[in-house]
Amino acid sequence: MIDTLKLKVEKLSLSETGAFTANLLDYLDQNPKLEKFVGSYPSIESFDAAIQNRQFPPESRRSLVKVLNQQYSGLVLSGKLIKNITALKNDQSFTVTTGHQLNIFTGPLFFIYKIVSTIRVCQILKEHYPAYDFVPVYWMASEDHDYAEINHFNLFGKEYRWDCPQHGAVGHFQLDGLSGIIEQIRDCPDFFEDAYLNSSNLAEATRKIVNHLFGDYGLIVLDPDHPDLKSTFSPLMKDELLQQNTFQQVSASTEDIANNGYKTLVSPREINLFYLKEQLRERIVRAEGKYEVLGTDISFTEQQLLDELDQHPERFSPNVIMRTVYQETILPNLAYIGGPGELTYWMQFKSVFDHYQIPFPILIPRNNALVISKSLAKKIDKLELKVADLFLSDQELKSKFIEKNSNATLDLQAEQQQLKLVFEQIHDKIKAIDGSLTGYIKAEENKALKNLHQIEKRLKKAEEQNQEIAVNQLLGVKEKLFPDGNLQERHQNFLNFYINNPQFIEDLMEHLDPFDFSFYVLFENG
Repeated sequence: MIDTLKLKVEKLSLSETGAFTANLLDYLDQNPKLEKFVGSYPSIESFDAAIQNRQFPPESRRSLVKVLNQQYSGLVLSGKLIKNITALKNDQSFTVTTGHQLNIFTGPLFFIYKIVSTIRVCQILKEHYPAYDFVPVYWMASEDHDYAEINHFNLFGKEYRWDCPQHGAVGHFQLDGLSGIIEQIRDCPDFFEDAYLNSSNLAEATRKIVNHLFGDYGLIVLDPDHPDLKSTFSPLMKDELLQQNTFQQVSASTEDIANNGYKTLVSPREINLFYLKEQLRERIVRAEGKYEVLGTDISFTEQQLLDELDQHPERFSPNVIMRTVYQETILPNLAYIGGPGELTYWMQFKSVFDHYQIPFPILIPRNNALVISKSLAKKIDKLELKVADLFLSDQELKSKFIEKNSNATLDLQAEQQQLKLVFEQIHDKIKAIDGSLTGYIKAEENKALKNLHQIEKRLKKAEEQNQEIAVNQLLGVKEKLFPDGNLQERHQNFLNFYINNPQFIEDLMEHLDPFDFSFYVLFENG
């Protein structure tokens, strides 16, 4: 345990929490079955080879910096951010990237953990490789069209939802209706109000919010929805339209991963691109010698589609599979920071990178954390709970708590053994007198054991009633820390902590280590 002025930190192994998949746990244990699906395993030492092997064209660097300067036009930038943008022109500079959807008000808490982890990786790499620069990047999923994923967040026990009748890429969405949410939030930080009331669309507002929170750390916010960046990626999009190599590669990898006993999350399409216009992002499919945009009357001959790609590359939008290749094509990237699900589907895609001879990034799990407020910490101390107990199911936690705090032994295992011994003696006597009674005696034994089990259940129920107040407090604590049975980081918004502690992000920067693959439990001191 580490005691500091601001936080008290305890750590659990990820396996100890019971909250993570075999895919992730075996990856961190470097299980040989996963070697073909990953590049290097996540360690500081792995970056030595990654740096030496990562070549990136100078013209692509210049184009990237030009786009970033355009996208940041009109914003006040920190000196660190200006330095990082400029550094990307240099072939001694590399990026470490995380990506996420444009959730309103930053969405679930783990979004903050992803960015903190990304920045911390760059800071640690700079200490170990001082001759190079490492630039943290947040890749905005501005072209995503899953509005239901981004239109809500949970704050202080209440869900806030944005009703918005717009379609297509969410980054293009206008911000009508968000002012009503701002008015409902007590002590809503000014930078949210400024971003949502003084921006032209959701992508611009998100850039402002993330820049306010992380600009001083040099984090670059990149919107990939840009014609110059898409132009760089055009050759691979053309190959995707004509050859469908991605479908073949990912289909084979997906089957291979499943055959090794692991879950897969993504199913490839024959064409892994969308057609993108205002209020529209729909799949491109090939049918009867033509290319069609699903759900519309838009269609192209092959030559028309290639002309469209040449003249308007911004109208072609990668899906989840091609997005990973797009990212590594336009960034001098070394590593990707993601959650368990993201790392799972990245493993499905390595064969695509091999096919196109694009370096596959080092996959680093983001930090995971549970933040416990002062008031809840006091209740946990009073209930004499261990941190690991919090990750038990409600029933397991309740049973363990009642057993621990009872003045009597609630299980009747000893009595069951004694009963079995008695019936064994009866069996021995019966055999000597009348063997036909054996079945009857066995049935009576089962009936007696069953009755004993019912007595045990009633004992535990009675003891639960005796401890009802404490048990209700216990389950109340569990529900606050694991809302609806979910990890806190997947449910609550970071404003739950930031409003009362504006230094919350600085605290995370101080305590989270992205190369320590533990689950962090952060107690507020008080």
